[in-house]
Amino acid sequence: MSVTGCRNAESAAPQVQAERGPLVTSGGAVFEVENPDFPTPMNTELKAVFELRDAARNPEGGQPQLGTMARYLNMHARHGVPAENLKVAGVVHAGGAFAVVSDERYRQEHGVDNPNKDVIAEIIAAGGQLVLCGQSAAARGIAREDLLPGVQIALSAMTALTVLQQEGYEVILW
Repeated sequence: MSVTGCRNAESAAPQVQAERGPLVTSGGAVFEVENPDFPTPMNTELKAVFELRDAARNPEGGQPQLGTMARYLNMHARHGVPAENLKVAGVVHAGGAFAVVSDERYRQEHGVDNPNKDVIAEIIAAGGQLVLCGQSAAARGIAREDLLPGVQIALSAMTALTVLQQEGYEVILW
């Protein structure tokens, strides 16, 4: 299957139904893959970092990379990888910065409640990290108290990406 096919798995017309969960139920629907030829290591930490740099096309829609993070967690957990072996981080910057703010701050910017809050809460509850670029926050007037619970601020997205990669996280380029 091509990368494009994987990226658009939720939007394709499948023969089977994609399902959410078990770790994130507000996003990240996945399909069952029976006996894949390429092995999935069950006893290895799978550490992935995603870059969330773009705003949602529709403010009522949601930041698409958050769904990808949820899908990463759900598909591996459904396949049998223990939750303690799944490590995921999202580095948020540039146009994506408002994805991690409170409803009040999101309404100031977009006029609607933040559609990302539930998936963010579930990703963090599953042990994931969301790290906002301090430079992007400052440039957009986003204060620490504007952030959703559990969202961290870094000096910069570059700093967070560098540190996470040094900690063994692999950047997933979508």
